[in-house]
Amino acid sequence: MTEQRTRFTGYGIWLIIASVVGWWAAFQLTLEKFFLLENPTSQTNCYVSVMIQCDKNLSSWQGEVFGFPNPIIGLTGWMAVLVMGVAVLARVRFPRWFWALFGLGVTGAFAFVCWLIFQSVFSLHTLCPWCMATWAVTIPTFLATVTHLVRNGTLTRSEKARERAGRLMVWVPLATIVAYAIVIAIVQLSGLDLLSEVVGMIF
Repeated sequence: MTEQRTRFTGYGIWLIIASVVGWWAAFQLTLEKFFLLENPTSQTNCYVSVMIQCDKNLSSWQGEVFGFPNPIIGLTGWMAVLVMGVAVLARVRFPRWFWALFGLGVTGAFAFVCWLIFQSVFSLHTLCPWCMATWAVTIPTFLATVTHLVRNGTLTRSEKARERAGRLMVWVPLATIVAYAIVIAIVQLSGLDLLSEVVGMIF
C-alpha cells in the first residue's frame, strides 16, 4: 500500500494553529451553553448586540442539529486536526486511505460550516463571535487540505497535478481572503449591516 510522506512544515504548523483556535472557540461555546442551561433568562458573555451574540445560536435547533450541542463536535474534531498537524511536523507516514479519510472529515466540516453560515445569516439573523472564529479557521483548513491531498498524491497520481498543487499552496491565503470577502458580502446583502456594527463597536 502506497504511503505518503508528510513533510510539509507550513501545512503542519497551520493545522496546529487552526486546531488551537477552533478548539478554544468550541470550548468557549460549550461554557456559554452550560451558562444558558443554568441561567436561561440571562445573557452570555459573548452577547454584544441583537446582531452579534451567541445566545440565539446556542438556543436554536441549528445549535444542536445532531441532538447535542454543536460545540461538542468542535471539541473532538479539532483535536483530530491537532494530532494530524503534529504528525505532519513529525514526518509520520500515512497510507493514502488515511489521508483520504482525513480529507473527507475536513470536507464534512467545511460543508457543515457553510450550512451554519447560511442558517446564521438567513434564519437566525445573528452572528456568533465564537462561531465566526470557527468559520475563520475552517475555511483555510479546507482549502489547504484539498491542495495538500493533491500535492501528496492522495487524490491523484499525476506528477504534473501534484507539482501544480505544490505551487498553488502559496495561493491559499489569497483564496481564503476571497472566501472571507464572499461571506462578508453575503452578510451585507442579507440585510445584516456587519460593517456598521463593527465600526460602532470600535468607536
